Amino acid sequence: MAARGGVGVEADVAALRAQFAAGRTRGAEFALKNLKKWMKPQKVSASLMTFPSTAMVTAEPLGVVLVISAWNYPFSIAAGNAVVLKPSEVAPATSSLLAELLPQYVDSTCIKVVEGGVAETTALLEQKWDKIFYTGNGKIGRIVMASAAKHLTPVVLELGGKCPVVVDSNVDLHVTAKRIAAGKWGCNNGQACISPDFIITTKSFAPKLLEALGKVLEKFYGDEPLRSSDLSRIVNSNHFNRLKKLMDDENVSDKIVFGGQRDEHQLKIAPTIFMDVPLDSGIMKEEIFGPLLPIITVDKIHESFALINSMTKPLAAYLFTKDSKLQEQYEAGISAGGMLVNDTVVHLTNQYLPFGGVGESGIGAYHGSFSFEAFSHKKAVLVRGFAGEAAARYPPYSTAKLKILRGVLKGNLGSMIQAILGFPRGK
Repeated sequence: MAARGGVGVEADVAALRAQFAAGRTRGAEFALKNLKKWMKPQKVSASLMTFPSTAMVTAEPLGVVLVISAWNYPFSIAAGNAVVLKPSEVAPATSSLLAELLPQYVDSTCIKVVEGGVAETTALLEQKWDKIFYTGNGKIGRIVMASAAKHLTPVVLELGGKCPVVVDSNVDLHVTAKRIAAGKWGCNNGQACISPDFIITTKSFAPKLLEALGKVLEKFYGDEPLRSSDLSRIVNSNHFNRLKKLMDDENVSDKIVFGGQRDEHQLKIAPTIFMDVPLDSGIMKEEIFGPLLPIITVDKIHESFALINSMTKPLAAYLFTKDSKLQEQYEAGISAGGMLVNDTVVHLTNQYLPFGGVGESGIGAYHGSFSFEAFSHKKAVLVRGFAGEAAARYPPYSTAKLKILRGVLKGNLGSMIQAILGFPRGK
């Protein structure tokens, strides 16, 4: 659920209230259903070296964690920690709603909501935490990580990046266009970390793809998309002006081949497609996080690999193809936080898959059991009986003892039996 800003916030707030009142969020339900299984100690093999013994891995809470959440998807984490939640000030309606509702449904001695802006976040980051979870951009992510380093605090950073969409020419064109449009403009009008950021396709196929996208967008949002109630607003005027600057860049403004309409009063920008913008332009250098979508063309689809790998690793990478060989090469050749073939963004809904970045798109992962693991310490526990003493372990050492110890370390069965039986005796 995302707060859109301005008109429309009321509907979002009402929906969030309904979710809280019903005690239902999909991730929370999944966690409640599986929590006992995740918490159960996992028995592992014990070695002959420590015979007789049992070994297990147990999960324990890290302690007190700080969660700095995003404005666009503020709900998505159970591991028994005390939590300070800092909602994003970019969506004040959602922030105040969290501050109002969480104390009604959770133990306020364990979970606190701290509202505010940069000053409050800075003050929170100066404290010592057992873990910090931050969702946002790389610039702030570096600040969070630098603050955490002062206390050796581990972090989970979910940062986003430029998520590529490679479109082969052998696809179902209409379905491909719908799924790209739904992932780009249907998810908060591009204001999502896993939103398709740019498309790569061949020069010969690009006109067909553009035509298909145009037809789909007209069906989704009509002839006047700025009037559509299904098109999300830009979250605030700062982001509107940032996107406007990208659009008005003299290197790309003449590359608009679809859309381009905007209304600053409504904070709305129509779905806008560019064709073959310069790779060194602003729109290709930074994460767009909005309704602008460049299409980059290549002669052969495999040339897309080198282009993607010349950039920082994305949070998500998408591929549309019927070619299994191309799919295998894409999976093996592209490093990304997550990968989806023949669709966009919906991998996020699978609670059995980890969600997180790699390289500059993030550190760590969460969702489902991965959230539990992200906020738990896996403690090794070995329990021995008082039998099974090995004389070779203790001083005074001798050549015979050292021979047995070397054999044990190499996994030699005879040496292990000698050690367990207590040979050599008295030496």
